[in-house]
Amino acid sequence: MQEIFNTHPNDYCTLTPVELRQRFHIGGLFELGQCNLSYWYEDRTVLGGVTPSIIPLALPTPGALVADSFCERRELGIINLGGAGGVQVGGDVHILGPRDGLYLGRGTANPVFSSEDPDNPARFYLVSFLAHATHPVSVRKFEEIEGLNLGSPEGANARTLYKYFAPGLVPTCQLVMGLTLVARGSTWNTIPPHTHNRRSEVYCYFGLQSDEVVMHFMGPPEATRHIVMRAGEAVLSPSWSIHCGAGTGAYGFVWSMGGENQEFTDMDAAPLSTLV
Repeated sequence: MQEIFNTHPNDYCTLTPVELRQRFHIGGLFELGQCNLSYWYEDRTVLGGVTPSIIPLALPTPGALVADSFCERRELGIINLGGAGGVQVGGDVHILGPRDGLYLGRGTANPVFSSEDPDNPARFYLVSFLAHATHPVSVRKFEEIEGLNLGSPEGANARTLYKYFAPGLVPTCQLVMGLTLVARGSTWNTIPPHTHNRRSEVYCYFGLQSDEVVMHFMGPPEATRHIVMRAGEAVLSPSWSIHCGAGTGAYGFVWSMGGENQEFTDMDAAPLSTLV
């Protein structure tokens, strides 16, 4: 498991482009037949991707967790970004189609992931935070989630936001997670941008073609920089950083947050007029 340490905003300003990617960009999430995990020390975040082929893959318990099972002290959110697949938890198997989600609470047995069609494998995207209580397993079907329309075509930021795991929907300890689909003809996500002084956030981009990218912008409002993102790659957003991007084609992204609270609207606006 890759370990990523916290970065002070003053240090961020001195990073080279290569170092910027090393600190905040995570690639190689969805490699066929593998489970790839990263541990980000900001809010003790674990994220990763599981891509089963013919043989099912069990979620390991990395040594860095110093635990008998992955969810011994953690909760886990899963969204499938590939073909249909199954997640076995104990004696139960949960079938997740494209963009379906699954929440596993503290104390849950390590899941085992499988793909229904190895030629169109499931791509399970995982995000986990520390948990202080136990909440039940919950399946979220994409077709049953009501979307929230945001932005406008005139602003090139029309998009639909889908909440999977959040207060009032699925009880969790820290995790707030969902995905956003940017409308065709629009390019921008999360405009106007903001920071979360009480929470960190992770984006995982998907739906891009092989020759398409998202220019993801991050950093304090007065010192923004960009990272080039491709499909199946994640980018870390510390509490002091804005997070927004513009794509060269149609795309979506999974967003996930953990930290001091779960209030979705707890954000500190960074008006476009303040960005440098």
